[in-house]
Amino acid sequence: MTTGFQSAPDTPHYVDLRARLAKRDRGLRDKVMSLSEAIGTIADGDHVAIGGNTFSRTPFAAIWELVRQQKKRLTVSRSITSTEGDFLLAGGCVDKYMTSWFSQGILWGLSRVMRDFVENGKVTYEEWSHMSLGMMYRAGALGIPFLPTRVMMGSGMPEALVTSLETMTCPYSGDKLLLLPALNPNVALIHVQRADKYGNAQYDGLPFMDADMAMAADRVILTTEKIISNDDIRNAPDHTKIPFMAVDAVVEVPYGAAPHECAGFYEPFYKHMDEYADFTRKNGVPGALDYMQEHIFEPRDWTGFLKKLGVGLPN
Repeated sequence: MTTGFQSAPDTPHYVDLRARLAKRDRGLRDKVMSLSEAIGTIADGDHVAIGGNTFSRTPFAAIWELVRQQKKRLTVSRSITSTEGDFLLAGGCVDKYMTSWFSQGILWGLSRVMRDFVENGKVTYEEWSHMSLGMMYRAGALGIPFLPTRVMMGSGMPEALVTSLETMTCPYSGDKLLLLPALNPNVALIHVQRADKYGNAQYDGLPFMDADMAMAADRVILTTEKIISNDDIRNAPDHTKIPFMAVDAVVEVPYGAAPHECAGFYEPFYKHMDEYADFTRKNGVPGALDYMQEHIFEPRDWTGFLKKLGVGLPN
């Protein structure tokens, strides 16, 4: 039996969750729009989930535009956070950050920006285990309020969280289990290799948590390397990981994960990432702000940002 489980603040009741789902337009319609238009649908105070993992298939263009639009008071969740987290924090976009790790990558050590914000109490920071976040998105996708697991049990992580977690005794085995509350983000930002105009999305390489995240979120903003025809989607239906009914916006953004990698299209821009890490290692948050001014706010558009990475798109 449970030990008096109460829904976590972000966990909707079943009836409310069904009502949110019923409001969604799940029709087969053209959802193609500009990057600025799509990100403009995000409201201050939203919970934004970020697809991909570390510097793999990060929806970087979407985050770049989100920072440019200076969204505020966001709750952000991502399994493992990389460079994009620096910009969201330094850009003043985030009130609460939920993640399992926060570093540009193993080679570069912990984010200096994250340490400044956490150590000085500028943001609420929750460090979950990698699998616990995955199970929370999975619960959200299934439409249930929590999942009983053994994740994080035996560690001090549950007690260190701002979110209070409950336990239960399994009625079948008598084992003690930890209850992970569902995550149902207001919007998920996901980058894929290809999608059609309706939002049927196919991606290659590691799947990460993107499919569950898409089904758990109220809205999905999909950026894609290339928009392909629905006929091409139908020719390989087993490759479609996110269905059109879950997607609200489709934005074609070549190099939309840069300077991170997108499997089968381009590798990480390691030289650029080395330079950024060295710059922030020496200059901390002011260094990140200088980088953002040059690479996020000064370019007229995403193509302008790519030029600073040394990428020239064909006309």
